[in-house]
Amino acid sequence: MSKAIRNRALTGTALALAVSAVLTACGGGDDASSDAKTGKDSPSAKPAKAVKNPLVATFDGGLYILDGESLKPARTIELPGFNRVNPAGDDSHVIVSTDAGFRVLDAAEQTLTDITYEGAKPGHVVRHAGRTVLFTDGTGEVNVFDPADLSNGTKPEGRSYSSAEPHHGVAIELSNGELLSTLGTEEKRTGALVLDENNKEIRRNENCPGVHGEAAAQGEAVAVGCEDGVLIYKDGKFTKVDAPDEYGRIGNQAGSDASPVILGDYKTDPDAELERPTRISLIDTESAKLRLVDLGTSYSFRSLGRGPHGEALVLGTDGTLHVIDPETGKVEKKIPVVDKWQEPLDWQQARPTLFVRDHTAYVSEPGKRKLHAVDIESGEKVTSVTLPKSTNELSGVAAGH
Repeated sequence: MSKAIRNRALTGTALALAVSAVLTACGGGDDASSDAKTGKDSPSAKPAKAVKNPLVATFDGGLYILDGESLKPARTIELPGFNRVNPAGDDSHVIVSTDAGFRVLDAAEQTLTDITYEGAKPGHVVRHAGRTVLFTDGTGEVNVFDPADLSNGTKPEGRSYSSAEPHHGVAIELSNGELLSTLGTEEKRTGALVLDENNKEIRRNENCPGVHGEAAAQGEAVAVGCEDGVLIYKDGKFTKVDAPDEYGRIGNQAGSDASPVILGDYKTDPDAELERPTRISLIDTESAKLRLVDLGTSYSFRSLGRGPHGEALVLGTDGTLHVIDPETGKVEKKIPVVDKWQEPLDWQQARPTLFVRDHTAYVSEPGKRKLHAVDIESGEKVTSVTLPKSTNELSGVAAGH
């Protein structure tokens, strides 16, 4: 790790951004159960004390709320259907994507709240600059709110925007009030536009075919992935960074406020039923250059994360957490965490998943019903537990105080 990155202090905002570098992928599937609005505690659940720094893991039919230190289940909530989880942006709440829309889970208090954002195919959840942005694919609706307002127990007052057409999209609000949101239809996605704080369009770029996913880097540079590289928005203008291949898809990214470099995946076969790439992309948002690094192992869309000092983290199918210096592309550390695994063909099927919070990498191992906590800097496995059922998605609150 370069000395500059190692010594860079991690501010509260940087931590939020490191956590916000969430793995991004498709929203709730069409074939999920239609009963997902019912969520209730399991019959055996008892009122419990608030959980500090809780994690949330999904399983077939519900959610585990886990103690952030021991990793043991504090409560089980029944919630039928295929559910997804993302940090809400504060130290208490998690956003749950069901087939009926977004629901807000008070993970610290271990209860589903009445706060909902209804709509078909809830997709990406993005946290940046103290704002949380929800994109509902089935309607094209964007909702922005301050996650601190969730503690009031009522739906926060916030900004909303309706895309011209519904599509699998993503949006992010910048610190100056600008809102970047993707452009597209259900059949074709083309790029992104930027709105001022009054939702008036001020910028547009449609040179990003198949736009998917986003990440924010140091200096508030925002990147969205394309099928031929990435599109960067910084200081009021768009810059396209071309992939070295005619088809070079970067669909999932992870950013950090501690680094100007975005970590992305990289795929080159448009006809593959499922491509299992071994190369990752590192996009320097200052120089607008793209570097490819071959890890010698494949990975999945739930394998990307960022460490507290901007380290690029990739959970490989070799069972190892690869710690990479984003400035040089050098793999500085390989931390064995789980057994070797293979990415399943169906993206909704469980596979080892990486969630990073501060100095800890949490890794699920559904094949063994296990969950591990790893100290990123020492490389030591701090805690491991066996859960009652195999888990799928893994997330948690953004940070503890």
